[in-house]
Amino acid sequence: MSVWKELESGVTTRSPEETRALGERLAGELAHESVIALEGDLGVGKTTLVQGIARGLGIKRHVTSPTFTLYSVYHGSRTLVHLDAYRLAGSAGAEELLIEDFLRPPYCLVVEWPSRISSWMPRHSRTLALEIIEPGVHRIRALANSGR
Repeated sequence: MSVWKELESGVTTRSPEETRALGERLAGELAHESVIALEGDLGVGKTTLVQGIARGLGIKRHVTSPTFTLYSVYHGSRTLVHLDAYRLAGSAGAEELLIEDFLRPPYCLVVEWPSRISSWMPRHSRTLALEIIEPGVHRIRALANSGR
């Protein structure tokens, strides 16, 4: 079964490694023009999921949260751009980052806190909602596309 089909129903992970493994499987199904929006509170596992996506794209560098740098670029079999929009002041902040350049191949863009730059999110973006069910147990599910 496709990972996206599983995510439509929701996938429960019980450890950071299970979340990374899900991200790794997801990477195998990403199109070259992929934009993934990650919704969820602080500490819910968004960066952990991105670490798995990176691993699935053959990226060897350690992936960390780009909260203070705003975005990080990683090179593997494809180029992954990991953007954390938490500190951006809406669309004006996004425009200064030249995000449009990352919305087409060869980039795979993963955005944490996409609601802060919702006017920049393309129609083809896929949204994943992450939540904590109980300590150590996370639920990840695909939502309807919400791009512009």
